[in-house]
Amino acid sequence: MDSDREQGTRLMPKWDAAGLVTAVVTDHASGEVLMLAHMNAEALEATIASGEATFFSRSRGRLWKKGETSGHVMRVVEMRIDCDQDALWLRCEPAGPACHTGERSCFYRRIEGGALVRDA
Repeated sequence: MDSDREQGTRLMPKWDAAGLVTAVVTDHASGEVLMLAHMNAEALEATIASGEATFFSRSRGRLWKKGETSGHVMRVVEMRIDCDQDALWLRCEPAGPACHTGERSCFYRRIEGGALVRDA
């Protein structure tokens, strides 16, 4: 056990081979899971400094501030990190839909019997 990382008070993210950590985003008020994204050190620093969620886009290979084009910024109310510091949890106040499809959450479909069913 890495006691400093797992029980200490220093922020020491455990970056994966690509220099990323997973970030789960939930709605602060409802607790609903809104999205899952990734952060590198620069995105984490930007989020902490601005109070607005910034991520690293693996597909674009660059930072992206949530809402930079849509205006659907996510104001971070609280950030948490898991016990071994390889996953983040952002509790946010979204200014609009979280999903690029326009859905409130990226998790707008259920798996039922091997098929996808949209929420009503």
